[in-house]
Amino acid sequence: MLRERARRDGDFVYCRQASGELTIAELEELSNRIANALDQRGIGRGSRVATMLGNSIDHIGLFFALAKRGACQIPINIHLRGDGLAYILSSCECDYLIAEAELAEILQPVIVELSIANLFWRGGTGPRETDFASLLDYPDASPRAVETDPDAVVYICYTSGTTGLPKGVMMTDRMLRVAAWAAGRAGAPRDGDVYHLWTPFYHIGGCEILILALQRRVTLALVPKFSVSRFWDEVREFKATHMQFLGGVLALLLKQPATPRDREHGLRAAFGGGCPEPIWRAFEERFGVAIRECYGLTECSSFAMQNLTGKVGSVGQALPWFDITLVDDEGREVGPDERGEVWIRERVPGVLTPGYWKNPEATAATLVDGTLRTGDLARRDADGDFVYLGRKKDSLRRRGENIAAFEVERILNQHPDVEESAVVGVPNEIQDEDIKAVLRLREGTALEPLDLIKWCEGRMAYFQIPRFVAFVAEFPRTPSQRIRKELLPRDVAGCWDLETSGHALRR
Repeated sequence: MLRERARRDGDFVYCRQASGELTIAELEELSNRIANALDQRGIGRGSRVATMLGNSIDHIGLFFALAKRGACQIPINIHLRGDGLAYILSSCECDYLIAEAELAEILQPVIVELSIANLFWRGGTGPRETDFASLLDYPDASPRAVETDPDAVVYICYTSGTTGLPKGVMMTDRMLRVAAWAAGRAGAPRDGDVYHLWTPFYHIGGCEILILALQRRVTLALVPKFSVSRFWDEVREFKATHMQFLGGVLALLLKQPATPRDREHGLRAAFGGGCPEPIWRAFEERFGVAIRECYGLTECSSFAMQNLTGKVGSVGQALPWFDITLVDDEGREVGPDERGEVWIRERVPGVLTPGYWKNPEATAATLVDGTLRTGDLARRDADGDFVYLGRKKDSLRRRGENIAAFEVERILNQHPDVEESAVVGVPNEIQDEDIKAVLRLREGTALEPLDLIKWCEGRMAYFQIPRFVAFVAEFPRTPSQRIRKELLPRDVAGCWDLETSGHALRR
């Protein structure tokens, strides 16, 4: 797609940022240059390349260069730390690691432990053979023959699923293209539209927009990260027409003081997932932007349902390439307006994941007889539109991040003073969830919550760190001695609160 667009539409601006523009032809040349440099270093079809990079033009060039080489990309959240980071790098068995040099101190222990020998550092001052800049200025930018296979696994995205450790969702070339096509379907762009792009490329949500900009004649307005205070100025500066939202992004924008300029912009549509009804109505009324609420998982090429009519509170209907049913605990289909688990089947072959990387047990439990059992709950109204009702699985969603309670509990339980922990989500003021950690301490010990938080900072991503901390003498339990989380209070009265502690988390 890139090569064809460069041939017939090379002068079109693919991406715009504060420091300048990148045309389609320039992206083709940049990605060719990097791809040829990677070829010289042995990266080719089947190579597994882990990337731990922020959003940048360099990263975009690398994304397409790896595709040209037929390599499998494994994007890693740049905020991961400690055991969570080590687990993913160990699990994916990467042949190469390309990372921001500023993350070297965090990564070094893992690199040594796993004996990762093939490294590239972006923005560093190390030896040229490990300097990402040596890929950017490689002298040969000529195009090479590219072998394509729509069913080749070209992307492994680690996602926190129901419980347990992260799972590597294998995505094929076909799935990435379908994800991008669905993103375009949600936003319905016109020629020349501009997408405000803040979503990290290590999320499928960011990756799919990179491909969308090849499928449609749209320009990406690239910003380093989401900023509440700068968002509307960025929209006006870049003349953005579309935005993507996750988690509490819309609520955060609504919390800003109203101004006479609230409707002085060209933004027409906001698409994504996780917009409660009160936020939906308030955002559309205040800013004049149409909400396009969607539902999906990485496992089903990012999108499974889309609301294209604007019905408030609904995630719409199934995409044309899926059949979706709602079932009870016995697997029987439920009737209209009844709650059921979302099960997804393909109508077009190859749009569901082939499975989880080197995790046959999880694959067998989630993909049963060709059906993706999501663990999510929904109901279908009289019009045939779906309404999302939450998760059966033991996880929560915070600031657009899926967080498995097990991951956080596993690390908390490593603290020398913690005997046992349970993590639950509590609603917050932006219609999102915050993490509440309930702890049972070892006999004879005492623990200050702030000391625990500081201990956590070097061991987990900032978004995994609990906001609230509470202590109990005993947990409510099942006859088999499992903690009964449903009996743990979701209120925060009397809990220690990170936000009022005066401590700023390191990010």
